[in-house]
Amino acid sequence: MQIKKLPNAFKEAQQVLQIIEEHGYEAYFVGGSVRDTILKLPLHDVDIATSAYPAEIKQIFVHTVDTGIEHGTVTVLHHGQSFEITTFRTESGYQDYRRPDQVTFVRSLKEDLMRRDFTVNALAMRENGEVIDLFGGISDLQQHIIRAVGNPSERFHEDALRMMRAVRFGSQLDFTIEAQTMAAIKSNSPLLEKIAVERIHVEFVKMLLGIAPLRGLAQMLQTDLLCYVPVLNHHLKQLAVVSELPLARQLENETEVWSWLAVSLDWSVAQIRTTLQAWKSSKQLIADVASVTAASQSLLTDQMTDWQLYQTGATNLQTAAQLLVVLGKPDYSQELARRYETLPIHNKHELAINGKQLMQAGIKPGPQLGQILNQLEQQVVAGAIENEPQQLLDHAQSMK
Repeated sequence: MQIKKLPNAFKEAQQVLQIIEEHGYEAYFVGGSVRDTILKLPLHDVDIATSAYPAEIKQIFVHTVDTGIEHGTVTVLHHGQSFEITTFRTESGYQDYRRPDQVTFVRSLKEDLMRRDFTVNALAMRENGEVIDLFGGISDLQQHIIRAVGNPSERFHEDALRMMRAVRFGSQLDFTIEAQTMAAIKSNSPLLEKIAVERIHVEFVKMLLGIAPLRGLAQMLQTDLLCYVPVLNHHLKQLAVVSELPLARQLENETEVWSWLAVSLDWSVAQIRTTLQAWKSSKQLIADVASVTAASQSLLTDQMTDWQLYQTGATNLQTAAQLLVVLGKPDYSQELARRYETLPIHNKHELAINGKQLMQAGIKPGPQLGQILNQLEQQVVAGAIENEPQQLLDHAQSMK
């Protein structure tokens, strides 16, 4: 196969490949960028692999940075742009089921491609657009199949995260996982416990942001991968039900992903916090998911108060509205935006009085001061009193 019209991302790097080849070495575009070009998908990173060793790349180009030289990667600075170039290599001794104990530089493209995870990622492309396919990756792309390169059990013992990557690619591309690869995931699924939850987290969220997230979730159940992830391994029966419920549209961000799971599994705020802490999530994500989930549950029961509108905020309100659309419910986004805009204030900084002013009026600092401010904030939002300094001060005095 030859790709006649290369995307601009490749054109910017073509000269780098040409220079390497002029010095007697091989150089190719490899991996996901080749796959996505064939599938006519947007490109992200453009990876370059070469038969030249790192020291040889540094001799060819004047400006280089040792990005990951122990693994064969050198960044070349050329005409104001940077390009990561990695030497062909073999790997061995994966004692932690994630990283190789030994990396050996080689001159053979085939040996380099043999260590890659799936056939659709084991593609190389010359600077003229000619695709090198040594493992049937083009055929698998055409048939929408995820297949391990060589022996799937060996690939998963080298890097157990590849099992998650298989279901993630299946979801992202709407591909099926080939039978032997699927069977190897099931038999090796306990190895997922060897992988840091942060890495599983990334693949899991990408899977649910794909175009076939329910297929990915079902495959995690079928292969027992879900038995080896934090907290979710205690909800297998519920997740089996969730995996069969239709989604009206694709999930769009991580807050939606976890809020969808939380609503679908009817989690409390405490359960959301426990789960996302176990998945090493940020405090901001935990707060947003708790807020969106509570708002979504209130919308489903028609119990959204003005105070909850205020506490949820404009951004999370829109996420909650979109989540209901995902669940096949009506779109409340315009109604929520209108209700939110009509609130007397939208955050505590808009309150027409502050703690300093209350202290100047004789209210002592301490817990009572904070309680009075909170009550004023709630009553202004409820429309019980106007957001006017004197009215707020008079009301505060009456609460002393």
